[in-house]
Amino acid sequence: MKKQNEERLQDMMDRLDRISYIHLDKIPEIDLYMDQVTSFMEEHLRKAKRSPQDKALTKTMINNYAKNKLLPPPVKKKYSSEHLLLLLFIYYYKNLLSISDIEQLLKPITARHFQTRDNLPLGSIYQQVFSLEHSQMERLKEDIRMKFEASRDVFQDVDDQEREYLQLFAFISELSFDVYLKKQMIEMVIDQLREEEEPQNPQKKK
Repeated sequence: MKKQNEERLQDMMDRLDRISYIHLDKIPEIDLYMDQVTSFMEEHLRKAKRSPQDKALTKTMINNYAKNKLLPPPVKKKYSSEHLLLLLFIYYYKNLLSISDIEQLLKPITARHFQTRDNLPLGSIYQQVFSLEHSQMERLKEDIRMKFEASRDVFQDVDDQEREYLQLFAFISELSFDVYLKKQMIEMVIDQLREEEEPQNPQKKK
């Protein structure tokens, strides 16, 4: 049976309620081999996947991240808990940002906070960043509801069946435009970070 727009909105809210980050106390403290890393990610990120057939993380992905300097190499083929934290950041960024942008963004984090005794541990950064999740989720839900209500005010002069889809299209377009603008802002800041590095690396090619 074809769903009404109100039902689709409720599906969105239900999905948001099922999505959560992996809490720090769930991250294994022992080092893991590659197969154990991918199994851990599959188990804990399954609710965030679009379909059961999708892979949260594969061996090829992890090798590419290391090759592109997003991830420090494993030690004796084992990945530490801090490797897992970096992989989680990469997982959340990869559908929005390019590999080079993620590398630029994570470079200072890895340099200063990966397996260090002198600076803030990576685990503390992860925990504090994701501690904002609950308040952010509530604001996101409210924003989605506002966009949905706004979409119901348009296309009032067309027949009911056509209006239902056009209002859904308007709603999806509003959500997409929001993502587009935020992506533009993130890329602008990353470009600024990249430019600020240039005087320190005069020979570095763009």
